[in-house]
Amino acid sequence: MSENKTIDNLMKAFAGESQANRKYLAYAKKAEKEGKLNAAKLFRAAADAETLHALKEFEVAGKIGTTADNLKDGIAGETYEYKEMYPEFVKEAEAAGNKAALMAFTFAMKAEEVHAKLYKEALENLDQTEEVFYYLCPVCGNI
Repeated sequence: MSENKTIDNLMKAFAGESQANRKYLAYAKKAEKEGKLNAAKLFRAAADAETLHALKEFEVAGKIGTTADNLKDGIAGETYEYKEMYPEFVKEAEAAGNKAALMAFTFAMKAEEVHAKLYKEALENLDQTEEVFYYLCPVCGNI
């Protein structure tokens, strides 16, 4: 097996473990709402385990650069999402008449634009030592 195939496999594993983490956290919230606290604890523990796996796979794949490189990657990813990915998703949700998806995509698209801006500012002020504070909107994900 080639090294490229191994890197591809690491990235597929990273994606799968990352999605499992988010899925299990969603399941934990649902279990809590239903009063199933032990199941919620199990889902949270499993989510933490998936995070450990994902981070190790990402590291072994050599995908963690310098902080400046990582900020540039964040800018690129967020910019793609708010300029290309989400506008297309918004159009498709509108055409389908799916209001819930439309709202979710619109919130995310607007938040991603802010995230890209914040990454740019962080890159420009990388050596700043004064502590910065951020507020996360629990509804739309805007910072």
